[in-house]
Amino acid sequence: MEVYRLCRKIYSGSLSGKGAALEGARWNSPGIEMIYTAMNRSLAMLEVAVHLNLSAMPDDYYILTIHIPDELSLKKLNLSSLPDHWNDFPYHRETQAIGDAFIKSGRYCLLQVPSAVTRGDFNLLINPVHPEFRRIRIVEREHFPFDKRFI
Repeated sequence: MEVYRLCRKIYSGSLSGKGAALEGARWNSPGIEMIYTAMNRSLAMLEVAVHLNLSAMPDDYYILTIHIPDELSLKKLNLSSLPDHWNDFPYHRETQAIGDAFIKSGRYCLLQVPSAVTRGDFNLLINPVHPEFRRIRIVEREHFPFDKRFI
């Protein structure tokens, strides 16, 4: 399968999860490394755009196409298993605890979660310390200018 990640040029050469560990995010606490990806390009863009000041849209973003072998271990979270406020901002400790447990258990390399931005779409979270992670590869890296109509 292929998934997508939108990031600044300086971070587009590798996958580590260190950026997410700096401050934490919806599915991880500070200090927990996790790689956030989207199941399609437009979701990758929206997941980043909701955090940007659209009047000062940066022009140094790159879209990564990431190949994940189909046989890698995957856990899927159902909407019904999440707390009522799972998609609120700021993030709730309960969703961070779910992601932290995914990483710490080491049972799965991948965790599929619903997107908080677009209902019906999914993000794929990657555990960078799982043994299967070494099989995941960036297969394409290209400049991704945001459409000027966002401004």
